[in-house]
Amino acid sequence: MAQRALVLDFGGVISKTMFETHDLSEKALGLAAGTLTWRGPFDVETDPLWREMQAGIITERDYWMTRARETGQLVGKDWQTLPPFLSAVRGNDPSEVVRPEALEAISAAKRDGHLLAILSNELDLFYGKEFRTRLPFLASFDLIVDATYTEILKPDPRAFAFITEGLSIDAGDCVFVDDQLKNIRGGEAAGMACVHFDVTSPHSSYERALSLLSA
Repeated sequence: MAQRALVLDFGGVISKTMFETHDLSEKALGLAAGTLTWRGPFDVETDPLWREMQAGIITERDYWMTRARETGQLVGKDWQTLPPFLSAVRGNDPSEVVRPEALEAISAAKRDGHLLAILSNELDLFYGKEFRTRLPFLASFDLIVDATYTEILKPDPRAFAFITEGLSIDAGDCVFVDDQLKNIRGGEAAGMACVHFDVTSPHSSYERALSLLSA
């Protein structure tokens, strides 16, 4: 049987979304509880900027830069890049925002002899290079492809080719997990089995991914 690979997006899939950690962000920034009200996929109707991003009017990076500037204004900071914003709102322990379901799935895939890869549009751009050093589980990954350096964003077919070529594996032997539908469509076009990650139900999404991996 050919070796298979679990290919994960980072933000939203491995890490919790910022929408889920407003309490931690407010505490880290010294803001009153309930100050941050944008909820993205958890309350689409009250977040028009998120709807614009989903419709392709703005990019995901545009969305987060807007939130960075807005949040910076609340605490007297002029955040014009994402790493200082993410560093400030994530606090001193980035492991707090890693999904336990992700760690369980990563361990299960590794235990079963599967390859592990990350395909991210923004890992170091969003979090800064030092962020990785504070997450020891990343050492389990055979390959990390970050568009911060490749400058090739999902769903560009070349992004998925970095994975198959880097792992020396066929696309059909990859299970790709992402929370953005446009990226899922890109993965499907590349020939990968895909799981559209539901940030409101991470356990079921990872169950589906592991099921496809063992099929």
